Amino acid sequence: MRTNLALTVGLIILLGTATACWEGEDDPLVDMGTGQQLYALFWEGVTSPLPRPSDGFVVAGPDTAAFLDDALARLGLDWREANEFIVYWLPVLEASPYNFIHFATTAWQAAVPLEVTPAPDSVIRFLMSYEPLLAMPVPAPPLQILTAPPRIGFSLVEWGGARLDFH
Repeated sequence: MRTNLALTVGLIILLGTATACWEGEDDPLVDMGTGQQLYALFWEGVTSPLPRPSDGFVVAGPDTAAFLDDALARLGLDWREANEFIVYWLPVLEASPYNFIHFATTAWQAAVPLEVTPAPDSVIRFLMSYEPLLAMPVPAPPLQILTAPPRIGFSLVEWGGARLDFH
């Protein structure tokens, strides 16, 4: 039996939309308009800025790959999701001598609510914000604690990132 998925993103401006259907845990998503199989849905948009976080990580450019491997696993991403994130963000983050990095979870969910029908059994959502730095700040910010919910059944995973200039 095919289940239609409906996804509504609560944004100021949504730059793209996608609708899909899904048949079961091991079945691919299918674009309802074209019939094309999908492994993920993509959206982008413009949101209100999140407040500057007080905690996070200061990561040297050359240490970014190892940092992301660890952080993304603690946030609950599987190897494919983490790999896709790293392929996109690693060249950007390595280009700076240091980066202040924060993973917004609760604040992100409040700023950009999602409505998904049927409701997922587990939800992993975060926005990585980063600020390029020329030097290690003194004092360093408090470390952010990263956790993930248990991943069971139909799981919704959403990740994103944005450069934020906090000064």
